[in-house]
Amino acid sequence: MKLPATPLFLAALLTLSSSVQAQAHGHSHDHGSAEAPALLHLNAGKKWQTDAPLRGAMGRINGAMAHALPRIHQERFSDADYAALAATVNKEVAYAVEHCKLGAEADAMLHLVIADLLAGAEVMQSQEGTSRHDGAVKVAKALQAYGRYFAHPGWKPARG
Repeated sequence: MKLPATPLFLAALLTLSSSVQAQAHGHSHDHGSAEAPALLHLNAGKKWQTDAPLRGAMGRINGAMAHALPRIHQERFSDADYAALAATVNKEVAYAVEHCKLGAEADAMLHLVIADLLAGAEVMQSQEGTSRHDGAVKVAKALQAYGRYFAHPGWKPARG
């Protein structure tokens, strides 16, 4: 299985992600700042709404992590396994960015989760000195944050 060129793929995805966020902000009224919030937070004490494409993509990422975590914890996850898991994360994030239609504020919150998912995937694919395991941890934490801040009926983050 040939994987996409990681840096180029991620750059294109981040550009698309930023474009989608900018478009969402362009359709909302101005509250004095067009910047995305720096920290995840709830929507007036409630979880942000999601749509079916987002729930599907996040469910597939979560399922892939749930399948991988036991082997990761047993240190039986190869570099190729990490690369394949990262490719799944990248593919599903791309699907969510393309198909998900959230309000501007929910979208801005989602982009914080997406940034962590992509950063984790990048580390899992890295051939640098970083630990691929650290990338999986970052993805797992992003999935936990998604569940804390987004309404996804039945959501249970992957555990190892």
